[in-house]
Amino acid sequence: MKLNVDERWDLIDRIAKRTLTFGKYKHTLKDALGDLTIKPLTGIPIAIAVLYGFWSIFCSFAGTLCTDGFFVKLFDGHFLPYMQRIFSNLPGWLYYILIGNPQADNCFEAFGMLTSGLFVAIGVVLPAVFIFYLMFTLLEDVGYIPRLAVLIDTVLHKIGLHGYAVVPTILALGCNVPAVTATRILETRKQRFMMMTLLAIFIPCGAQLGIMQEVIPTSMGWVLLYLLLGYFIFGFIIHKLLPGKSPEILIDVPPYQMPTFRNVRRKLWLRTSCFLKKAVPFVLVGCAIVNILYLAGVINWLSNLLSPLFVGWFGVPKETVGPLIAAFLRKDLAVAQLSVIEMTKYQMITAVVLISIYFPCIATFAMMLKEGWRELLGSLVVLATVVFVYGGLLHLIWRLLGVA
Repeated sequence: MKLNVDERWDLIDRIAKRTLTFGKYKHTLKDALGDLTIKPLTGIPIAIAVLYGFWSIFCSFAGTLCTDGFFVKLFDGHFLPYMQRIFSNLPGWLYYILIGNPQADNCFEAFGMLTSGLFVAIGVVLPAVFIFYLMFTLLEDVGYIPRLAVLIDTVLHKIGLHGYAVVPTILALGCNVPAVTATRILETRKQRFMMMTLLAIFIPCGAQLGIMQEVIPTSMGWVLLYLLLGYFIFGFIIHKLLPGKSPEILIDVPPYQMPTFRNVRRKLWLRTSCFLKKAVPFVLVGCAIVNILYLAGVINWLSNLLSPLFVGWFGVPKETVGPLIAAFLRKDLAVAQLSVIEMTKYQMITAVVLISIYFPCIATFAMMLKEGWRELLGSLVVLATVVFVYGGLLHLIWRLLGVA
């Protein structure tokens, strides 16, 4: 028997009256803390503090401590010279594919399959994904994530979603693949389509965030601001254009509790190992494919063909065609490619935003296809429209500010 939303709530009320008993209740410290994190007056400042702490730890651990403090020195100082030396006798075309630019003195500029490919995956992305999933798992097991969902429910209702949409949104900051699966927790087909589309366009994954922290550390805030604005602006537009209802949030809010080491370890291993299995092969293959396309002249041909669109409409160099092709395999790989293209600060910001809102990576594409080919086609139509409109709008904003 199918029930509509109102009938479901009526059924819940009847069941509750038959099963619940009321007695004396002792308010504990955990209950008081739970109330503080849900009420807007105190919950919003706490949420800002938690998210700021989340971001600070992410940048400090992934970028400063692991990547800059250890992996850059290891890869650039030892691994890259070693690879250049032992593969020096390879034919030029094969050397270019595997090792990259023979004049490069760092792995970012080499862009070979075994140099930049491994450095991006292991040296930059892995620390970022590890610390992200560790912090998310701790917040999840403590019981804060359901309270954040309740707190943000009113805001997300403005764009046709409800508070629990924060779960796939935050998961997408780690990886879009499990986030697409997590959209199933939303009740209506409209909400699932909206969430899947918005996270595929506007939510950068942890791997991409790690590369952005390395390539554009001072401009990263602008990129995230533009993506956040796009998330709500186009979310509101899609909500108004699509028929369907946005039901109220129905969520179990557990009491605060101490996370268990075993649970955290298992979740962290599952999520990180899943990333390694899906990301590393695509990064390596992506480097190889892009290098082959460069050698075959395909990238230069596409750059010249699409030059009016990229230079005239988006305001970025035509060389960004190469990174956009790589973005279909891995967006973190594409952002890494931008580091070797000569651009102004505003062009770099626009180019990173374009890669972020561009076609989802192949792993996300496959997961979206599993959710339904109609939903995938609809998401692609929205995506193409957003890329064209939002990309041109960013260029216009920079011109109005007098920096383009």
